[in-house]
Amino acid sequence: MSPLSSLPPVLLTIANEIRWAVQIEFERYLIGAAGVAILYWLIRRWIEHRRIQTIKASIADRRREFRQSVETILVFSLVNLLTFAMFEAGWLPVAHGEPILGILLAQIVAMVIMHDAWFYWMHRTLHLKALFRRAHAAHHLSRTPTSWAAYSFAPIEAIFESIYVPVMFVIVSHVAPMQPWAIFVFLGHQIARNAIGHSGFELAWPGFTRSPLTGWLTTTTHHDLHHTEGRYNFGLYFTWWDRMMGTEHPKYHEKFERVVGRRSLARSPAETA
Repeated sequence: MSPLSSLPPVLLTIANEIRWAVQIEFERYLIGAAGVAILYWLIRRWIEHRRIQTIKASIADRRREFRQSVETILVFSLVNLLTFAMFEAGWLPVAHGEPILGILLAQIVAMVIMHDAWFYWMHRTLHLKALFRRAHAAHHLSRTPTSWAAYSFAPIEAIFESIYVPVMFVIVSHVAPMQPWAIFVFLGHQIARNAIGHSGFELAWPGFTRSPLTGWLTTTTHHDLHHTEGRYNFGLYFTWWDRMMGTEHPKYHEKFERVVGRRSLARSPAETA
């Protein structure tokens, strides 16, 4: 018999909702952080020359990142419960039936752009002296970040990182009812970009940061420079805000090109035979 089964019905419902919220958030984190870590380990022979920093994160670093991420997941789960409650109360209209492709794509684009804007200004605010030590310094313990640092936040930052979700859903859903697939794609994109951005390997191609077709997207090098120096590169998905506000690292392009310009030392079995 489950220990929860002896609880009164109301408490049992709350306990199950909390367990479900934690499970969803933990699985999403593992798919992103562990997925990137495992994939990069499998292809390490071909990407080692794309390692951004010469030093490597230690096992202790990864353990700290994972431990802090678990704490963040608990905070995120509480915010998720708030979001679920708002759905149940009818405050967040949800579309039913087959998704409407145009609305689906528009909602995904709108949420990504809104999240990027929120993140930039929230991130810059957390770097103010009055907030940095209490709210953001824990994340910057990862001087050589790994994908496990995707959720490695102090509890205060975890609140700031997640509270935009229900607010954003309210805004978007009152323009058109939320498409469930838009939420799924947005959340998947968020954890994937976050884990890759902390991975420590630059897999973009030469010329990426200067091309008008791709230069507006952030790279792993972009965020890695933020972890090593802290005063630049506050953006999440796009370079727009950093460029408009003069906070892009002055040597970002040069650093990127040095990394992607390295030649692989990997050899095929035939070459090494």
